[in-house]
Amino acid sequence: MTKRIAFQMDPIDAVDINADSSFRIAEEAQARGHQLFYYSPDQLAYEEGVITARGHSMVVRREQGNHVDLGPLEKVDLSDFDVIWLRQDPPFDMHYITSTHLLDRLKDDVLVVNDPFWVRNYPEKLLVLDFPELTPPTTIARDLETIKDFKAKHKDVILKPLYGNGGAGVFRLDANDRNLSSLHELFTGFSREPLIVQKFLPDVSNGDKRVILVDGEPVGAINRVPAAGETRSNMHVGGRPEKIGLTERDLEICAAIGPLLKEKGQVFVGIDVIGDYLTEINVTSPTGIQELERFDGVNIAEKIWEAIEAKLV
Repeated sequence: MTKRIAFQMDPIDAVDINADSSFRIAEEAQARGHQLFYYSPDQLAYEEGVITARGHSMVVRREQGNHVDLGPLEKVDLSDFDVIWLRQDPPFDMHYITSTHLLDRLKDDVLVVNDPFWVRNYPEKLLVLDFPELTPPTTIARDLETIKDFKAKHKDVILKPLYGNGGAGVFRLDANDRNLSSLHELFTGFSREPLIVQKFLPDVSNGDKRVILVDGEPVGAINRVPAAGETRSNMHVGGRPEKIGLTERDLEICAAIGPLLKEKGQVFVGIDVIGDYLTEINVTSPTGIQELERFDGVNIAEKIWEAIEAKLV
């Protein structure tokens, strides 16, 4: 069942082949006999009713520094493909949002993963608001007084950009901190976006669990432990991945959110769980496949492709 697969993603030649989930997904697709095409988000276009991209046919191999062969630059009609992967990293800005609008125009002809309509409407730090019983106390605001009131109530909080990623711009402000006004001034000075503030969860010292769901079903988890002196557990900033299993609470969270993810075409999702609380539902460009495969000895990329191929029948 050879299919044409396009990857809309950040530069393929710069990825870490031992960690990057997009590379692993492409590698598995190739092993299953599919044909690969790569293009960057900047090369996506709407041309008189046709959604096009300028990019390259692609062959991948597990050889760092020599892990991809790209064919000549060519322009393609994306409606000719069977699957398009929306895999560029955030920030979830207007460039990102525009790409979801363009890809959404292909919905009658192509399976876009994850479904761009719902990626646009379910950014990671907002979808969790549909599940208040699963999440820590949270406020989203741009108004400083609102944020101050929340901090006064909960004392120890995490402040971060609403549409950030990879741990960038994440601050812990404890009961003795005096930097809230300065940080608010800093953030609002270069962005019009609101901030998100959550009650600090001490359990983060034991790790921030990344649970992978495929078509709404949990397939495993890794634990990301913060580096010494760090609050953030993201691997981008030194978090250490560890093997871990799924608890009853993890399964309860997945059972609550899984049906919605499946219904809305979110095939590959990574949720973040600290202690007993759901903190994010990552649908834009989740990671963690390769670490989970190494820890558990399970082919997660295969499970993803089985789910996708079942939708193509």
